[in-house]
Order: sequence, then structure tokens, then C-alpha cells
Amino acid sequence: MDIVRLSRLQFAVTASFHFIFVPLTLGLSILVAYMETRYLRTGDEMYRRMTRFWGRLFLINFALGVVTGITMEFQFGMNWAEFSRYVGDIFGTPLAIEATVAFFLESTFIGLWVFGWNRVSKRLHAASIWLVAIATNLSALWILLANGWMQRPVGYVLRNNRVEMADFMAMLTNTYGWLKFFHTVFSGYVLAAFFVMSVSAYHLLKKNNPQFFKASFRMAAAFGLISSLLVFIVGDFHAAEVAKTQPTKFAAMESVWDTQKAATYYLLIIPDPGNERNAVETIGIPRLLSLLAFHNGDAEVKGLKEFPKKDRPPVIATFLSFRTMIALGMLFILLTLMAYIISRKDRLESSTAFLRIMLYALPLPYLATQLGWIVAEVGRQPWIVYGLLRTSDAVSKSITPLQVMVSLIGFTLVYGLLVIMYIYLLSRFAKMGPDDELQAIIKPSGI
Repeated sequence: MDIVRLSRLQFAVTASFHFIFVPLTLGLSILVAYMETRYLRTGDEMYRRMTRFWGRLFLINFALGVVTGITMEFQFGMNWAEFSRYVGDIFGTPLAIEATVAFFLESTFIGLWVFGWNRVSKRLHAASIWLVAIATNLSALWILLANGWMQRPVGYVLRNNRVEMADFMAMLTNTYGWLKFFHTVFSGYVLAAFFVMSVSAYHLLKKNNPQFFKASFRMAAAFGLISSLLVFIVGDFHAAEVAKTQPTKFAAMESVWDTQKAATYYLLIIPDPGNERNAVETIGIPRLLSLLAFHNGDAEVKGLKEFPKKDRPPVIATFLSFRTMIALGMLFILLTLMAYIISRKDRLESSTAFLRIMLYALPLPYLATQLGWIVAEVGRQPWIVYGLLRTSDAVSKSITPLQVMVSLIGFTLVYGLLVIMYIYLLSRFAKMGPDDELQAIIKPSGI
């Protein structure tokens, strides 16, 4: 492989591993904060136990997320020095704010929350976990605003063969960045809801602490249903934004080759790997694609033939990732709706088949979030900054393919071990439950 493909593969590996932990951190922090708020308001000891149990799982996930995230930023200097030189004046600003404000805020208050049990007031302790949750989501905001700028660059001037900040507010109010933020965090909330429901389903099938895990399941089901609907709504606006600002990506997402007005949405398209233009189209709904893209059934949707071949993204990977992500999103709405109805009717313990479905459904939201990033990043190719800087021009000039290959193997091995450790720790502590054996391992005075 050449240096560009190796560097892209390395960043894809590290980013994919890191994003295993991020969505659960975003959503579980909110759920744990809500659980402790319920304890503060009601004084019900069950909510205190709930906060401590799910809080321990949150901490395991949070710690590994921090570890895997740090190495990603080093690659901007090692593998992508030309990118850093070209966009450093703009890209550095949101990342610096994220590190100095959001990350330090969550790091400070997570320490207070971990060691503050029975040492600070209940109100201060509950406030600390809310600040962690807010800071965690705020951290995602600045990172996604930076990524949103790469997708739709605004508020800049070209000077001395690099881009410089001309209007910070333009970047701060970039519609693409905000839609990406809400789509990503709501997806994280869905994943966290499935995580809580899956662990709860395991214990309900084992008849362990039924009241505790029925309450946890019911809370997560409501959270997941609301979040999955929000993902669907925001996703619709996000797709329209993509159609407007990144027409090549949108055409690849829907495998549209010929420009057409009142475009038909095909329920199933089977691309031909040998010739992507010879896709097999099945039953379609007239005008629906134009309606989804521009909220106008008569609007024109540009096809890939409108653009030079060198400016087109990989179609099959983008299309299949997008369609699979959409299918999973619809499945999540159905499953969370069923989970909410069954839990509200107090029929969880008797619904063993559904509990098994929810237990084994846990990998699906992880898959959906990874597919979303494939759509976002592969669909943007061949640009690293859309319309401004090609990926092939952003790689460092001073490194060799051998150096990248060695570091890629090293990252993959280390991250693979971390994921194995992560799965082991999560499953071990999740299976223990909130009482007895877990309390014997961890002192009651701390998390």
C-alpha cells in the first residue's frame, strides 16, 4: 500500500476503536445522573444502588475512552502534518477549547463524584455527575464542530497556501456541525439505552434482583425510545444538509448516477461491484428521494455522472453503510417501543423471548454508530476538507510506508488487547449485579 492508504487505514483503526467507548460515555453519563437525581428527590435506596452499579460500568468505559482518544491527536502531527499545517489555525481552536474547558471540567468533577460518596452533600454529589455528563457532551460538541468544518468549511480565508480563521462565529454556528453533533449524541443515547436494557435483560433472565433491573430496564426503554425518534428526526435534516452541501456524498449514499428531477427512492438497490453504474433497482417510490433530499418532491437530485470521476467517493461502501444504518435505526425504534410498552405493563419477567432479543441486540447500536462514521468519512472522499484539501495532499511527507505499517500493527495489537480487557471488565462487573459480591470487592465509601 502507498503512504496515503496506510495513513488512512491507521486513522480509521484508531478512530473506530476509540468510538467503541464514546457513545456509551455520552449516554450512560446522562442516565447515571438521572438515576442519582431520582435518589436525591425520593430518598429511595434503590436509586442509590442503581447509581452506583451503572456508575461503575460508566467509569470502566470512560477510562478506556480517554486512553484510546489521546493517541488520535498525535497522528495529526505524525501522519497528517500537511493537514495540520493547512488547517491548524482553524482546527486547533475547537480542539483547544475542548481540552481546556470540557475535558478538564469532566476530569475534575468525575474525581469528586468517585471519591465524594458520603464525603460531600448529596446535592453537590448529584451536581458533580451532572457536570460530568454536560462536560462529556460539550466535549463531543467541540470535536464535532471541528469535524463539521471539515465537511462544510466556513468562516475562513485562504492566505499563504493555508486556511486562516476569518469568522469564528461562522464555524460556531455551522449548521452541518450542529446536525452532526445532535445526530451523534442521540445515537450515543440509543446505544446507552440498549446497553442498560441488555444487562438488565441478562439479570431478569437469571431472576437476579428483579425489581432493581425492571426499574433500570423501564428507565432505559423510555430514554431509548425518545432518543431513537430524535435520531430519526435529526437524521432527516442531516441528510438534507448533505444533499445541499455535499452532493457527491448524497449521490453515493443513494447510488444515484443520473441527475433527475422528482427522483424516485428505491427500496432496494443492489450495486454491481464490477460496474457500479449497473446497479439493479427494485420497487421504488416516485418523488420520495427528492422529498427526502430537499423537502421538495419536484427538486433535482444530482447524479454522480455530473462530477469528475476523481471527485467521486467510493459508492458501494458508502451506499451499503448508509442503507444498513437506516435499517438499524428503524429497528431501534421498533425495539425500544416494544421495550417501553412491555416494561410499562410490567410483563418483562414473563417476556423471556423478548428479553433474549434485547440481550443479543447489544452489538447492533455499536455497529450502527460505526457505519455512520463510514458514511461520513468515506463519503467525503477524496477530500479531507471538502472542496479545499484532498486527502492525498494532507499526508506527512517525511514518513515512510514502513514506519506507518509498523505503527499500524502496534496500534492494532494494543487496541485489540484494550478491547478484550474492556469486554472482560464490563461483563464481569455487569454479571455481578448491584449487591453482595460486588460490595465485597469495592469499598462502600467509594465507587
